[in-house]
Amino acid sequence: MARSSAQRPDGAARGRTAPGRAREMHVSYPVLGTPSLDRIIHERVRLGIASALAVNESLTFNELKSLLKTSDGNLSVHARRLEEAQYIVCTKSFAGRVPKSEYRLTPAGRKALERYLDHMEALIRATRER
Repeated sequence: MARSSAQRPDGAARGRTAPGRAREMHVSYPVLGTPSLDRIIHERVRLGIASALAVNESLTFNELKSLLKTSDGNLSVHARRLEEAQYIVCTKSFAGRVPKSEYRLTPAGRKALERYLDHMEALIRATRER
């Protein structure tokens, strides 16, 4: 059977990452001399998760969902991406028969968030100086 020109040999569509393979995406800002912006943190919901956890020791899934005003599925996908990057850690337990997921920011996640914020502050300064 002939392969579609839009598919790669590994079965993934062109321009997409095959399932199970995380692809780091970075945006370049050569004006600042910094090679890239961390796209893991840059996404709105993931930035919200990391920021909320930076100012709280831990938050439950429901607390994050309420705080970020997002759906279960959306929060779950973004939290998993941060876990894969080892920026957050999730501890699962039960309160009676009710499952409870509690998230904490890891030292690597705190460092990534600080680096991201430094980068954004540099972008803001560079923009205002023009």
